[in-house]
Amino acid sequence: MPSDDTSLKPSWADEVDEFDLLPLETFTDENGIKTIIEIKTNDDGKKVKVTRKIKKTLITEYVNKAAAERKKWVKFGDERGKKVGPDLSTTSIGEQIYLKLSSTGKQHTENVEDHDASKKKQLLLGKKILCRMCKGDHFTTKCPYKDTLQPLEELSTALQETTKETQPSTEPIQADSSTGGKYVPPGMRIGATKPSGDSYKERRDDSTIRVTNLSEDTTDSDIHDLFCRFGSISRIYLARDRETNVCKGFAFVSFVIRDDASKALQAINGYGYDNLILRVEWAKSST
Repeated sequence: MPSDDTSLKPSWADEVDEFDLLPLETFTDENGIKTIIEIKTNDDGKKVKVTRKIKKTLITEYVNKAAAERKKWVKFGDERGKKVGPDLSTTSIGEQIYLKLSSTGKQHTENVEDHDASKKKQLLLGKKILCRMCKGDHFTTKCPYKDTLQPLEELSTALQETTKETQPSTEPIQADSSTGGKYVPPGMRIGATKPSGDSYKERRDDSTIRVTNLSEDTTDSDIHDLFCRFGSISRIYLARDRETNVCKGFAFVSFVIRDDASKALQAINGYGYDNLILRVEWAKSST
């Protein structure tokens, strides 16, 4: 019967554990630096010596007395018996924001004020003292004629106001007894010319252009986007088929100002749009 040699051979897992359990050396010198020396195996299977030095430094922080007292409070409820400090499983810690206050802001403001004050002094140095009454080279409060002369500015102002009050009005005032003292718009007063619809129509036709050779997919918004860059548009008419609602190939665009319509005519005439060449001309009057 063959003998069982598997019990005598060591396991490969035990060999790995014994290979990793290499001697670890730790000591602390007189400066308080702790040195840890250990031997490890790198990825290439070679033994390397790793030395780590750790130095402990005591940092003293000053906190508010009330915050220090709150840290001594005993936890209660579900947190009773937990370790000191916030528990990440029950406490959400926000991001800490550091506020930096500029120590030079006040000084910068003072420097600006000093600069403005010195600038004003320089302007006053080149300015001569002039009395408002007699135009002499002294202050107005020290003028020898302040009791007998009125300031020239006040005198001229009073004269102008008197002239305005005594000047008769040249506009005739016409009153209509039928209104009974009520407000009447300027267009409905006696002698006013009534607005005519024909004049508005002529003015609108004068600034209207006709666009032809449009594609069937053209919409009102397309026409507006094409011509709004030249000025204010008062009206857009896109000819459509009554049954299919498809563009018939032409449209009318009315501008508020004729110069804007002229610019649009010069720019868009011969312009390629939707694989077609547009033609723009002045719209002819319907009469």
